[in-house]
Order: sequence, then structure tokens, then C-alpha cells
Amino acid sequence: MLKLTFEQKEDSAYRILCLGAHCDDIEIGCGGTILKLIKTYPNAIFYWVVFSSSEIRAKEAFASANLFLRGATVQNIVVKNFRNSFFPFVGAEIKEYFEEIKQAFSPDLVFTHYRQDAHQDHRLISDLAWNSFRDHLILEYEIPKYDGDVGNPNFFVHLDEAICQRKIQTIMEVFETQKKRQWFTEDTFQALLRLRGVESNSPSKYAEAFHCRKIVL
Repeated sequence: MLKLTFEQKEDSAYRILCLGAHCDDIEIGCGGTILKLIKTYPNAIFYWVVFSSSEIRAKEAFASANLFLRGATVQNIVVKNFRNSFFPFVGAEIKEYFEEIKQAFSPDLVFTHYRQDAHQDHRLISDLAWNSFRDHLILEYEIPKYDGDVGNPNFFVHLDEAICQRKIQTIMEVFETQKKRQWFTEDTFQALLRLRGVESNSPSKYAEAFHCRKIVL
């Protein structure tokens, strides 16, 4: 299979915007890919935004972001407090904040939610990402959950087992508040990584998957 890559320059300072509706979304959806990008391009610059949080979850979010972004150049880590599960009803305020992000940061790559995600907060963040960043590479990540809406992704990032384990262990160690959820388990995260590895014939057996709607070669 033909593989597409960034320029083969390890000193390239790619600018990467990570968007998550909730405090663990970025890590679950694209944490392994972020770790791989930092390892491959140590000069990459990150802007990390979480849109909904409580006080205790914000502490987890900052701790996790700092662990995932260790070794990278970080322009900003932002944790907002828009009302959880009500994003469509406060969409104007969130749209205004997207305009602030756009003025502050011009990314080469945007990570956001899958447009067809069944969670209303996730869908709005994805819609506004596409509305705000119209000439950028956008990869939509997936979140395993009860809705069964992960879909059929078409863009895969192969990950070695060590990166997968670091991703899973960090998520499980940091997000203590989520451990009561029946889907929030190590085997859930590993199973999805393994499945996407099978689908993309990953030499390491593991991969993260994304929906890529537009790409220019």
C-alpha cells in the first residue's frame, strides 16, 4: 500500500491543533498519533483545546495534556467550561471561541471529532472545525462508546506497541473520574487499536484510524 508522509525533515516545525469536546477525547481519539508525531518531529508546535470541563476534570485534562505533549513545543493548552451535552444550544459562544483560535494559531494539521459521531457535542466541534479551517488538513478521530458509531475510517496511522501502551497507561492513570464507566477500560482501547491495525495491515499490529474527507497530494 502506498504511504503518504509529511516532508522527511525531522526539524520541521509542523503546527498541530488538537480539538476535543471533553477532557479525555483527544487522548482517546488520537493520543498515539500525537506521541508518534512528537517522536518523529520534535519541533512540532501544539495548540490543545478542550471545550467542556468541571474543576476536577480540568486538573486531569491539564495533567494529561502535559504528559502527552512532553518533549514538544506547546503554544497553548486551553480547557474551557462550555456546558457539557448542551453544545448545540450554546453554539454561538463556541463559534466565537473558534474565531479566537483561528486568529491565534494557523495549523498545518487539525485533529477533531468524527462528523457523524452520535454525541451532539462531538458533532458540533467537528462542524465548527471544518467551518473555521477550510484550507487545512483535518483528520477526524473516533471515540469508542455505547452508541456504536465509530464508522468506517479511511486514514490509518501505524503505531508501535510501546506507543500504544504509553497512550493507554497514561489515559488510565490520569482520568480517575472516568473509571466508573463500563467502556473506559484498557481492553476497550487496545481492542480498537488492534482492530484498526488489522484493517490497515500494520506491521506492528496496531493503528489509530481517522476519517479524512479532503486531502491534496
